Amino acid sequence: MNESMVNLAVDYPLLNMFWTMMMIFLWVLWFMLLFRIIGDIFRDDGLGGWGKAGWTVFVILLPFLGVFVYLIARGRGMGERELLRAQRAEEDFRSYVKQSAGSGNASEELARLAELKNRGDISAAEFEQAKAKVLAG
Repeated sequence: MNESMVNLAVDYPLLNMFWTMMMIFLWVLWFMLLFRIIGDIFRDDGLGGWGKAGWTVFVILLPFLGVFVYLIARGRGMGERELLRAQRAEEDFRSYVKQSAGSGNASEELARLAELKNRGDISAAEFEQAKAKVLAG
């Protein structure tokens, strides 16, 4: 091994390693913020096409200034828009579950009809007629 080669692990002080890790963390954080803002720009239905294009160009060409101006000008709305998106997704999910559970009501109705037939409260012909109604509706 040549004496001019230095072992970097020994020659790299702890504070420099901490500083490097801090810079990497801030760099990743910066990109997360940048992507979040670009996502908010394109998801905002209230912003027109020229507005989206302008904000995107501003954020990409002058990233620090663009992001800070965007956060000052539209930062409060970011949370509100995210909340509205989450509420709409929850409502869509609930309506889907209700719609899917609607077919479960038919199975409950058929079970109730079968119980009435087994107890003798309705005849077999009445059961078949009611069953056809439930399955058709």
